[in-house]
Amino acid sequence: MKTVFILLINLILTTAYTQSLEGAWQLTQRNGEPVSDYEVIAIYQDDYFAFGAKESKSNAFLNAAGGTYKLSGNTYTEIRDFDTQTPERIGKTISFSAELIEEYLTLTDDVSRTIWKRISSSRDSLTHNWVITGRMRDGGVSHNTPGDRRTIKILSGERFQWVAFNSVTKTFNGTGGGIYTAINGIYTENITFFSRDANRVGASLKFEFEVKDGAWHHKGKSSKGDPIYEIWSVYKEAFQKE
Repeated sequence: MKTVFILLINLILTTAYTQSLEGAWQLTQRNGEPVSDYEVIAIYQDDYFAFGAKESKSNAFLNAAGGTYKLSGNTYTEIRDFDTQTPERIGKTISFSAELIEEYLTLTDDVSRTIWKRISSSRDSLTHNWVITGRMRDGGVSHNTPGDRRTIKILSGERFQWVAFNSVTKTFNGTGGGIYTAINGIYTENITFFSRDANRVGASLKFEFEVKDGAWHHKGKSSKGDPIYEIWSVYKEAFQKE
């Protein structure tokens, strides 16, 4: 009886893991053709996703999209908050047939069939989808409540992506992302794509960080060299759609 119970628990845990998309994924195939001349990285965390695409050789930004998602059995659905290529899809439910086998995810709809490979599912103290809620200015903290216009930063599987957008006006203000580490209070970003300036690709930025009372305090210098002190809150807790 004990053996049967252990096997049942293992089966439940294995099923839960295989159904989880949390982590970072790379697009490897579209409609039967391998993806080589461009790169698409998707990050899933806290029931939210974001992806960014760039040309492989020039690092030129191509497009980005993201929003909430749900994987239930063989059905995968998205409701996008931003979409630079097809903004008319923002706010609408998009459904795919899904097949998740080990480290590969296949998504199929009426127009495409894509295959994604999981890059990493590692976690650390910053693994979350975050939204900016405060900045240090003139020695004091200026707080704000996220609304239709917001800036998020999603971190999971050693990858990060920030996005500034307005989900109501469908305005896109910018995005960037890449590989990160968060070790001993030092957060390092290695930029692999940047919508505003492809010349920033390859840059490495270091910041001091601390998670206090559930908030991420982020201190250092921006990509332009300006001093910054930002406070990020967990998206699910700080932003709630009515």
